[in-house]
Amino acid sequence: MNKSILLAALALIATAPVLAGTPRLDHRETHQANRIYNGVANGELTRPEARRLSAGQVHLRRAEARAKSDGVVTAGERAHLQHEASQQSRRIYRQKHDSQQRT
Repeated sequence: MNKSILLAALALIATAPVLAGTPRLDHRETHQANRIYNGVANGELTRPEARRLSAGQVHLRRAEARAKSDGVVTAGERAHLQHEASQQSRRIYRQKHDSQQRT
């Protein structure tokens, strides 16, 4: 009896991170980080621009961690995170396509 309760508790603990998964957001974060890296590599982003954009990525990751902290990402939290990711994506686009270039 005790063994089955223990196994059920372990199964519940093991699935908690799965319930809090945000694979779409993780993919967007990776894609955005690559866009920033490529912008630096080809000179489309200056160092200060890249620093600000990287700080925005950190802000997004922290917001995601807060949403996941209770083990479940609600629909409202997920929508908020997607909105934050969209804003960050627009910032990256604007900075990469402005007239400033690293020399």
